Amino acid sequence: MSESTNALAKNQPSSLLRRDVRFLGNILGDVLVHQGGNELLEIVEKIREMSKTLRTQFDREVYNEIKETIKSFDPDIRHQVIRAFAIYFQLVNIAEQNHRIRRKKDYERSAGESIQPGSIESAVKELKERNLAVDDVLEIMGRISLELVITAHPTEATRRAVLDIHRRISDDVMELDNPMLTVREREQLRDRLLAEVLTLWQTDELRDRKPTVLDEVSNGLYYFDETLFDVLPNVYAEVERCLEKYYPGENWHVPNFLRFGSWIGGDRDGNPSVKANVTWQTLLMHREVALAKYEEALRTMASHMTFSKNIVSVTDELLQSIEKDRSLVQLKKEEPWRNEKEPYRVKLTYMLEKIHNTGSRSAEEEGKYSSPKEFIQDLEIIERSLRNHYADFVADHYLLKLIRQVELFGFHMAKLDIRQHSREHESAMTEVLARMGIVSNYSELDEAAKVELLTGVLNDPRLITSPYMDYSESTQECLDVFKTVKEAQLLFGQDCISSYLISMTESASDLLEVMVFSKEVGLYRREKDGKVLCTLQPVPLFETVDDLHAAPEIMRTLFEIPAYRASLDDLNPLQEIMLGYSDSNKDGGVLTANWELRSALENITEMANQFDIKLKFFHGRGGALGRGGMPLYRSVMAQPPQTLGAGVKITEQGEVLSQRYSVKGIAYRSLEQATSALIKVGMYAKLSQNEACASEWEEIMEQISQASLNKYQDLVFRDKDFLTFFRESTPLKEIGELNIGSRPSKRSNSDRFEDLRAIPWVFAWTQCRYLFPAWYASGTGLQSFYNDKPENLATLREMYQKWPFFRTTIDNLQMALAKADLNIAKEYGRMVKDPSIAERIYELIREEYELTSKILLLITGQQEIMDNDPNLQESIRLRNPYVDPLSYMQVELLTELRAIREKQEDDPTLLREVLLTINGIAAGMRNTG
Repeated sequence: MSESTNALAKNQPSSLLRRDVRFLGNILGDVLVHQGGNELLEIVEKIREMSKTLRTQFDREVYNEIKETIKSFDPDIRHQVIRAFAIYFQLVNIAEQNHRIRRKKDYERSAGESIQPGSIESAVKELKERNLAVDDVLEIMGRISLELVITAHPTEATRRAVLDIHRRISDDVMELDNPMLTVREREQLRDRLLAEVLTLWQTDELRDRKPTVLDEVSNGLYYFDETLFDVLPNVYAEVERCLEKYYPGENWHVPNFLRFGSWIGGDRDGNPSVKANVTWQTLLMHREVALAKYEEALRTMASHMTFSKNIVSVTDELLQSIEKDRSLVQLKKEEPWRNEKEPYRVKLTYMLEKIHNTGSRSAEEEGKYSSPKEFIQDLEIIERSLRNHYADFVADHYLLKLIRQVELFGFHMAKLDIRQHSREHESAMTEVLARMGIVSNYSELDEAAKVELLTGVLNDPRLITSPYMDYSESTQECLDVFKTVKEAQLLFGQDCISSYLISMTESASDLLEVMVFSKEVGLYRREKDGKVLCTLQPVPLFETVDDLHAAPEIMRTLFEIPAYRASLDDLNPLQEIMLGYSDSNKDGGVLTANWELRSALENITEMANQFDIKLKFFHGRGGALGRGGMPLYRSVMAQPPQTLGAGVKITEQGEVLSQRYSVKGIAYRSLEQATSALIKVGMYAKLSQNEACASEWEEIMEQISQASLNKYQDLVFRDKDFLTFFRESTPLKEIGELNIGSRPSKRSNSDRFEDLRAIPWVFAWTQCRYLFPAWYASGTGLQSFYNDKPENLATLREMYQKWPFFRTTIDNLQMALAKADLNIAKEYGRMVKDPSIAERIYELIREEYELTSKILLLITGQQEIMDNDPNLQESIRLRNPYVDPLSYMQVELLTELRAIREKQEDDPTLLREVLLTINGIAAGMRNTG
C-alpha cells in the first residue's frame, strides 16, 4: 500500500506524520507481498486507485468496474483485501495518535515561549490574567469535580490482543523520532515493526465468543493498570506545578477533583448476566489490581531507599512505627530485612506484608491496613523522615505520587455504580408488599398512592422483608444486590459504591422504591437522634424527551418529602442526577435532544436552588456523535457554568476507552484538556460569567427544536416503511453477531423500535455511512426559523458567534455531515426488498442532508463543511477513499449472506467476512456506537 500511503501523506500538515504513515504503509505493503504475493498488493492498489478516481469525479465505467472486480473475488482473496484495508486504518490511527503526543512535546520544548491551547498551564495562566487571588483559586479548585465513568457498552470492536499489538507498534514508531538512533538501530527498529505488523496480520481481530461480564471487568481494569494509575497523579502534579509558577509561595495540594469510576460489573440494566455475586467478584478484582499496584510501588521504593543510619538521622517517629509493626505484624510472605541500619527498607518490608494481608480475609486485623487512610499515614511517616534529613527530592519523587494514588484509588481502585431498570424495582416491590399483606396490587396504584405508601414505609422502623420468606428469583436477586452493597461498604469502605442509578425514571416512586430496599439492609437508617444516614443514593436517569420535561417536578416531589430530603443532609446536601443522551436522541433526534437536555439542566438546577440542594449532573454520553459523543474537553466546556453545582460525571464508553486511554501520552493529553476545561468553567462560575444567551435565543431554539422533532418523528415513528428500510438497509442484525459485549442488543425479545438499544441503532447507521442519528431533521429545524429571511440569518450567525451551546451544536452537525456519505449510503438501499421503499426513504434523507448542509454553510459563512477544522476535514476527506471499498464489499457480502439465510442455511465464512468489514469501517470512521 505504499502508493496509497504516499497519497495520504502528501496532504498531511506535518512532515513527521507523513513519514510515519508512509513508513507504516510501506511495512504493510511488504507484509502483503510476503503473505499473498505481488498479486495481492496489486489487487489492493487497483481497488484503491478506482475508489480514489470515483471520489475525484464520478465515472460510471469505473463504478461498474470496481463493482465487478469486487464481485469476481474468490473468498480467499476477498478476505485478504478486506483485512488489508482494515489493518491500514489501524496503522493510520496509531500514527495520528502518536502525532498528538509529538505536538504536545513540541510545545513543551519551547520552554514556556508558547503555551499549548487546552493545556493546564493555559487555564492557570488565564486565572492569573483575570486577576483572581489565591483565595479565589482555592475556592475554584475546591469546587470543581469531574468523575469519568467507564462502561461496558458494547461499542469496542477491537480485541484486547490487538490493542496490545497497537501499543507495541505505537511505542516503536515513537522511537523514529530519536535522533540518537544509528543506521543499524533504525534497521532493527524496522525489522521489529515488520514483525509486529505481520503478527497483527496473523492475529484474529474477531472474538470467537461473547465476553463474559468478568471479561469486561478485566478489560476495564486494563486501562487502570496500564495508564490511568500512573497518568492521573501526573495531571495533579502538573496542576500544582502551574499553580506554584503563577501563584508562588502557597503550599499547593489541590483536592481530588478528577477521578474515575466504573459501571462494569454493576450495570445490570438489560443484562441478565450481572448478578449480585458478579458485582461482588468485580469488587474483589478491583481491590486485587489496586493492591498489586501498591505492592509494585513499595518494592520500587525499597530498591531505591538505601539510606543508612550510619550517614543520616531518621525520625524517632519512623523508628517507633517500625517497632510497632514488629510487635503486631508477623512476616509470612515477606523476608525480614536483615540490615537494621537501613530503616526505610525495614519499614517497607512490613508495609508490603500489610498490603498483602489487606487482600486476605483470613489475615489478622492487626497485620493489615483497615483503610487507605492507615496506609497513607505510614507513607507520611516515611515522607517526614526523608525531609528530616533533607532527602526532599526523593520524598517528592516517590512519596507524593504514591500518596496521591492512594487518595485517588483507595483499596477499591474505582467507585462502582449500580444500575437497574425502574420496572425491576416496581416488580420486586409489588411482590414484597403483597407477601407482607400491606397491599396486594402496588404496581396498579396511582403515583400519589405509591408515594404515600413508600414514604410511610421509610418512616416506619420495621422491615418489610424477611429472610424466612421465599421470593421469586427476580425479586430475590433485587434484594441480594442491596445486601451485596451493604457488605461491600463494610469490607471495602463506603467509597466503593455510593450511587444506585435507576434507568427510565418516570416518577418519584421510582427513587423511593430504591430507598425502601436500601432501608431493608441498613443503607438508609434513622439514628436515635432522628438524623437520617443514607450511604447509597438513588440516582434518577432521565432518558426520553418526555422524562426530561417531567424531571424538575419529579425531583421537586422528592425534595418536599421529609424522609427523602433528610437523606441528603449528610451529603452537604447533594443530589446526583443522570441525563441520558442516547435514548433522548433516538426518541427525538439530535437537535431536539441537545436542546431538551440543556433545558433540563437549567430547569432542574433552578428548582434545586429553591431547596438549597447542590446537584451533580451525570452526563450519559456515548462515543458516537449520535449518542452525545464529542471530545472530552468539549463535553466539559458544554456545561453551562451555573449548572456546575457539586461537580460533573461523564461516561466513557466502548471504543472511547481505547482511543483515549490505551496510550499514556494520549491519556495524559485527554485528561489535561478536560482539567483545563474544568478550571475554566469553574472560573466562569466564580466570575458569574454565564453564557451569553439572550432569552430571545432560547425562544428561537424552542421553535427550532419543535420543528426538528416533528420532522424526525414524522419519519422515524410515523412512516410505516421506515423501520423496514432501517432493518434491511443496515447491518443491524449482523452487528449483534460481532461478540463485542455481554449485553443483548435489545432490552427484551421484541422487534419494537422502543426496545432497540441506542448503541446498535447508531452503530448500524454509521456502518452504512448515513450517520442518520447525528444530524437528521436539524436542517428542517434551522430552516423553520431562517425561512429565507436575511434578518433571521443574521440572528443565527450571531448565535453561532456568541453562544457556546449553539456553536458546539452546529460544529457537531458539521462533523456528522462530513463523515456521512449519501452516495455510498445509497448502495445499501439495494438490500431493501421493495425498491420503492428504498428509493422513497433515501430521497427523504438525501433532501434533508442537502438542506442541512446548505443552512450550516449559511450560518457559519464557510465555503465547505468543516472549513472550521481543516485538519479534521482533510483527515475525513483522505480516509473516505479507503473506507469506500469496504462499504462496497460489505453490501455484496450482506446481500449474499442474507440470500443464503432466507433459505434457512448459513455460511460462517461469509458471516466472518461481513464482520471483518464492520471492524474495518469502524476503524476507518473511528466510530462504532
